[in-house]
Amino acid sequence: MAKHLLIFSLAGILTLTNLFLIPSQKEVRLFDGKSFKGWEGDTLTTWRIENGSLVGGSLVTKVPHNDFLCTQRSFSNFILKLKFKLSGTEGFINSGVQFRSKRLTNPAYEMIGYQADLGDNYWASLYDESRRNKTLIGPDAALVKKILKPGAWNDFEVRAENRRIRILLNGQQTVDYTEPDESIPQSGLIGLQIHGGGKAEVAYKDIIIQELP
Repeated sequence: MAKHLLIFSLAGILTLTNLFLIPSQKEVRLFDGKSFKGWEGDTLTTWRIENGSLVGGSLVTKVPHNDFLCTQRSFSNFILKLKFKLSGTEGFINSGVQFRSKRLTNPAYEMIGYQADLGDNYWASLYDESRRNKTLIGPDAALVKKILKPGAWNDFEVRAENRRIRILLNGQQTVDYTEPDESIPQSGLIGLQIHGGGKAEVAYKDIIIQELP
């Protein structure tokens, strides 16, 4: 009888333990390194695939306007990791990662929503694209200067957890922002930007997302 009670007790403990376990979400690659599967945008003139990377813009001719390559589905809470390399020869050299965003209809090439910004004076800051049109929070310039690898591959991470947003550059947190405006949508597309107005080129690779509860 004691043996049976022990087995029953252990089974009960395991059952209770499983009830309180939160299933871990797997990391998923958003870009397969060889196709635009899962993405949409101007893949004829602005965006291309080179050496396993998504590349936008040009170092030869000026990018006429902002352009975005977007996921075909929306995301709410997540950890997004990727590598980027931004370079340019003339004009405004800037890019960024849109999230919790949507495409506009006028102009159709623009997006509205949060942007983890990239470029001089904007590195690893949080910008509100086509909505409040301002930097919501910026990093310490000395920190960015210390950790940024200009013209080389950099690790970039966006953590969006409910109304809290954090950005990390090469493993160092640059901003920590909590959205006070409850009318701002907290779900939407992820988009890769090449900013207009400069001879600039951006490349993104190893794009991985882990969705959170």
